[in-house]
Amino acid sequence: MPAWNDYKTEAKSRGSLAFELYAVHTVPAGDPASVKANLPDHLAYQKEQESLGNLFLAGPMSDETGDQMEGMGLIIYRAASFEDAHKIAKNDPMHKSGARTFTLRRWLVNEGALTLSVSLSAQQAQLK
Repeated sequence: MPAWNDYKTEAKSRGSLAFELYAVHTVPAGDPASVKANLPDHLAYQKEQESLGNLFLAGPMSDETGDQMEGMGLIIYRAASFEDAHKIAKNDPMHKSGARTFTLRRWLVNEGALTLSVSLSAQQAQLK
């Protein structure tokens, strides 16, 4: 297996974007009441990270069937390093309080498409 930086260099040499982000998979640690109690602080933290430019995308995930919500979530951060991303995730009030646990992974974005529609007079933006 190649080291991360070797893989990233190889991806760039093939013409891939090789845009590095950090994916946080977060799950409840047990007590649903603890998750609910920490939700306002968590949302305020997410808003702060968004304003700092650290939060790329975040939201809840379904189970494997796509029909049930089990409390799992995915947070994608922009950060200067894996260590910086870990500090951001660790300081989320959900994780800091122990209401949720997380795993952190590097994510190398190579392919895909993104469409953003902005209507200035209607003051609306839509991601497609």
